[in-house]
Amino acid sequence: MRQVGQVGRVSRVAPDVVLFGAAWPSRALIRAQLIEEGLEVVAVEAWTEMRRWLQPGMKPRAAILDLKDVDEPSAVLTDLSALMRPERVLVIAAEGTVPGADIERLGFLVMSRPVSVDALVKGVGRIVRAAGDSDW
Repeated sequence: MRQVGQVGRVSRVAPDVVLFGAAWPSRALIRAQLIEEGLEVVAVEAWTEMRRWLQPGMKPRAAILDLKDVDEPSAVLTDLSALMRPERVLVIAAEGTVPGADIERLGFLVMSRPVSVDALVKGVGRIVRAAGDSDW
């Protein structure tokens, strides 16, 4: 198993997946299942934390963005599209945020609430397999 370093340290390895979700119960459940599938996962509760994991030289193979309880979801999506290729991002759409069709137009994979953890894990698995080991 790879050793994933802390953000801010010079020597670090990007995790397979960075997961952003404001609600810790869902974040913890999704993270636990992805780890069970053999993936290195960093889960964060703030957009500023996720941005640090998406900097050049630190790109994960996949990112998950849960829009539930996100302030300014349109701005976050725009920012994310500049940081990571959209085909590597799974967005969990939440009612009252950005419509799923608008998110898909940005090129992201979208799953709308309610969504099962199993469906999320399968979606991330497809992204990770397609990404391979390329670093970009």
